[in-house]
Amino acid sequence: MSSTPTGPGSASGAPNLPAGFTDTFSSRFVDTGDVRLHVVVGGEGPPLMLIHGWPETWYAWRFVMPVLARDFTVVAPDQRGIGLSDKPAKGYDSATLANDFVRMMDALGYSRFGLYGTDTGMPIAYALAADHSERVARLAVSEAPLPGITPSPPLFLPPVLNERFWHLTFNRLPVINELLVRGREDIFFGAEFDVSAGTKKLPEETVQYYLDVLTSDPDALRGSFGFYRDVDATIAQNEQRKTARLPMPTLGMGGEESGMTGAGDALKLVADDVETVVLPGAAHWVAEQAPEALVSALTAFMKPYRDEAVAS
Repeated sequence: MSSTPTGPGSASGAPNLPAGFTDTFSSRFVDTGDVRLHVVVGGEGPPLMLIHGWPETWYAWRFVMPVLARDFTVVAPDQRGIGLSDKPAKGYDSATLANDFVRMMDALGYSRFGLYGTDTGMPIAYALAADHSERVARLAVSEAPLPGITPSPPLFLPPVLNERFWHLTFNRLPVINELLVRGREDIFFGAEFDVSAGTKKLPEETVQYYLDVLTSDPDALRGSFGFYRDVDATIAQNEQRKTARLPMPTLGMGGEESGMTGAGDALKLVADDVETVVLPGAAHWVAEQAPEALVSALTAFMKPYRDEAVAS
């Protein structure tokens, strides 16, 4: 471990946090041996890791972290390539990203943990649960498909869906996407935040904060596309993973204006013990749009894990 991170992107430098947030949570860097990851940690109880989605950072969890911290030690990292974590040129397939987090949890001293991933965090969390099933007590996911497992959408979608999902192919481009977006991050990412928010838009200052983080590091734009550029490797990995069912209980969640039962339907293709929850008042940004409903569903699902850990 190295010095405590400060400034934009860190817990101490993030704006508009819930009252008392930094009394409970602090940023740190964790050296995994391959990359240095930024992670925000705090709370009491058994560990619960939260994996954010694109194009967000750990900051997406700020509303749910204080409540979860009453029952869990909350571990909210930035993915490789994002936020204050290292941004290497390679290693954005789901196996490598999952291995990053396993090594991070090793460094933090946690051998077994609860796990929740949303958006791009969903296939990463699935990879971690499939490849390291002995480490994951319970798995929750939301708001994404599982590449190589769930059917791919057709090339030509209805206009409303095309506006929502065109970035999935655009983000995979090797160079041209960076050339087109650089200097216009507010247009590109602003549109992504807007269209995925449904009727309950994120505050302007929240979107601006994400934009500030994305433009503060010259490698951040490339890093933000990393997961998508390596999706072919993830698809090949998932085709192997789906030959074995997940052994742990799972929960699929979705916003009522977005994924709805999609995450639960995806889990049913790879797991037998599946619960599904639709979160009222949310579109895609579930932790920011419906934090109370999300905490309620996640806490109830994770309760047997917490009770077992506390009893032992």
